[in-house]
Amino acid sequence: MAQPQMKLVADDSATTNVNPTDAVMAACLAAAANGNHDALFDLGVACSTGSNGCECDLVEAHKWFNLAAVAGHEDAAQCRAEMADDMTAREIAEAQRRAREWLRAGSRRAA
Repeated sequence: MAQPQMKLVADDSATTNVNPTDAVMAACLAAAANGNHDALFDLGVACSTGSNGCECDLVEAHKWFNLAAVAGHEDAAQCRAEMADDMTAREIAEAQRRAREWLRAGSRRAA
């Protein structure tokens, strides 16, 4: 499955021509990039339910729940486990690879 397409928004003025759903996801992505565990969790919810303009994507949902759990979100590990019940071993491995990639990219952003 393809990753959901989401736009990052630089500032509030940039959101005027953006679909509100895209703006919500952009705000979540920006907060997630800053380590906000609630935003990471919200991205997992969006990907697992197909809400806020995201397609339902269990691999992406697992990735976001995994990242939220690592960041200390209380409910994320349980949600990640529930996702894993409906996934193949390959899908879980792909989700873990994507989570590691996100963390590496964050390390580069911080440097």
